[in-house]
Amino acid sequence: MPPTGPTNPRLRRLIVLLQRKSRKEKAAIWKDLSRKLERPSRKRAEVNISRIARFTNQNSIVVIPGKVLGAGTIKHPVTVAAVKFSKEAKRKIEAAGGQCLPIEFLLDKNPKGSRVTIME
Repeated sequence: MPPTGPTNPRLRRLIVLLQRKSRKEKAAIWKDLSRKLERPSRKRAEVNISRIARFTNQNSIVVIPGKVLGAGTIKHPVTVAAVKFSKEAKRKIEAAGGQCLPIEFLLDKNPKGSRVTIME
């Protein structure tokens, strides 16, 4: 029996896009991210703002293979790309001067994946 993977069509397209970009740009970070997104939804990352604030510096670029939640505070600007954002998390990141992006936009902005950190 073949593995099923996620049933969300947007997520399936994103996984294929990440795999193609990884091969084309020879950037292993996108292949690693696609593998993390293929996990069952109960095993995907849910990261709070406090964790992002603790482990990033000003103007860091972070990718979350899951959802960003709004618990905690952040004082410095960061660029965060994720599958989903809670309303509170998005508000706090943007209030600190940061950006909230879908992963697809980050792929276009930074195809090589340089200076990008995957956070779980």
